[in-house]
Amino acid sequence: MQFILFIFGVILVAWGIYRMRTDGGLFGRNRKSKNIFNLILLGEASGLGQFLSGILCIVIGIITFVMK
Repeated sequence: MQFILFIFGVILVAWGIYRMRTDGGLFGRNRKSKNIFNLILLGEASGLGQFLSGILCIVIGIITFVMK
C-alpha cells in the first residue's frame, strides 16, 4: 500500500510540474505571473494542486512505511 501511494504521489508531482509549465493563462508575460492571475481570477493555479497533492502523498507514504 505504501509503495502504491508513493508511486501515485510521484505521478501527481510530475503531472503538476507539466501543467505548470504548459498551461497558458489569460494575462501575464511569464509562467509565474500567468499562474498568479489564474489563482486570483479562476481560483486555481495550473498544476499547483496536483503538485502539492503529490508531495502530500509521498510524505504520507514515507510516514506509513516508517511507522510499519
